[in-house]
Amino acid sequence: MVHILGINLPDKQLARKALTSIYGVGQHTAHRLCARLQVHDMCKVKDLSPFQVTSLASFLSSPATAPPLPRYPLASPNYAPPPTTIPIQELQTQFTASQKKKKRVNSDPLKNLKIESELRREIRENIAHQRMIGSYVGRRHAMHLPVRGQNTQNNAKTAKKLNRLDRH
Repeated sequence: MVHILGINLPDKQLARKALTSIYGVGQHTAHRLCARLQVHDMCKVKDLSPFQVTSLASFLSSPATAPPLPRYPLASPNYAPPPTTIPIQELQTQFTASQKKKKRVNSDPLKNLKIESELRREIRENIAHQRMIGSYVGRRHAMHLPVRGQNTQNNAKTAKKLNRLDRH
């Protein structure tokens, strides 16, 4: 079993499916994580290399500080490669200079990823804010009743279990 951020990922499960057992990671986010870390769709957790496991753990521990993805340009149909006499360093500086001129805003959706305790804390703070401002939703949370218009005659028992401010 692979142990990442205090969560055991089962060996026999697909890596993309196993990542959804982390609180705050759904199917779409797991697919993006696998693409970012170059994990094949049909790769199982037991088949992950140690480098992939450590890169996954380091990315999930602090996604905001992860290095940006390298950008590889696509060649146009009439592209002619530069002569081989030009050194690679010079080509790279030309490429970075052309990228700065374009000034593309490349926002990485995984940069703002919140998982586990950070996400739970944010949800708790949002519920506390709703209660503090006295909104309808906040009052329903305070009374431990269904919040989103569900039928209170039949399923209020479930809502009373779930709609508590102090849930973990």
